[in-house]
Parts: sequence; structure tokens; C-alpha cells
Amino acid sequence: MYGYPTNYSNNYGQQNFSERIDSQIAQLQQMKEQMKNAQQPAINQTFQLAPTNNHTMRYANTIDDVVKETIYSDTPFFSKDMSIVWIKDSKGNIKTYELNEIIPKDSKDLQIESLQMQLAELRKEIRQNAKSNDEYVDESNEIEKSTNVSNVSKSTKKPKQS
Repeated sequence: MYGYPTNYSNNYGQQNFSERIDSQIAQLQQMKEQMKNAQQPAINQTFQLAPTNNHTMRYANTIDDVVKETIYSDTPFFSKDMSIVWIKDSKGNIKTYELNEIIPKDSKDLQIESLQMQLAELRKEIRQNAKSNDEYVDESNEIEKSTNVSNVSKSTKKPKQS
């Protein structure tokens, strides 16, 4: 082909091909050496045996659920409706508190509350007056009964006999 003997072109192609394979093998060996020399990062494993978050909040249905829970620091347990809170310490002691929602009051709410208190006081006074009137009525009835008792005088005349 093209003025070269066929043997020569085949030998040149095989030599070029084998040189490329040798250079790739050399590159792979060089990469292998680099991998051996590169240090692998240290692997650190941390095991957390107890929770360290002291601000955990848990929910419980009853105090029995609180008793069953294992804790490592003071932990509040709230009921689902947020009306009761149990605080359990690491020794297992449990304190129970009742929660009430504080609703901010505006001027109308304060006025209504004031009027309701006044109404309750007036009702109390009315009841007290009614009781004292009942006592007065009872006493006056007793007095009237004692003064209205008729004193029938017996006649001293003897009936006529026939």
C-alpha cells in the first residue's frame, strides 16, 4: 500500500498499538501508586448513649405513661389537651401541675367582668335580705299568734234547769 511493503505497515501498526498499551499500563501503575500513597481520612464513629437535649417536651395521656418513661434529666410531659403538665426528674419523682390558658382581656371584657361581679354581689344581698325578711315574717307571725289568741271567758252563771 502506498509504496510501503505490507509487512512494514503491519509491523509499524502493531508496534504503535503495543506502545499505546504499554503507556496505558504505565499510567494505571502510576495511578495505583498514587492511590497507595494517598492517606485515607480517619473514620470517626460517635455513639450517643443518652440524649443530651435538656429541652425535650413529651406528650402523655395519663400519669401511668409518665411513670413508664425512662428519662435522664428533668422532663416535662404535657397532656394532649394541654391542661396538665407532669414534670419528672431523673430520680423518678413526678410533680403534677394544672395549666390554665390566660386570655388577654380588652376594655369590654373587663367591663363585662366588673358588671358580672356587681350582679353577683347584688344577688347575694337580695338573698340575705330575703332571709332576714323571712325571719322577720316568722317572728311577727309568732307574735300575732300569741296576741290573737282569744281569751274566752267562762260565764259564771249556771244554766237554768228546767
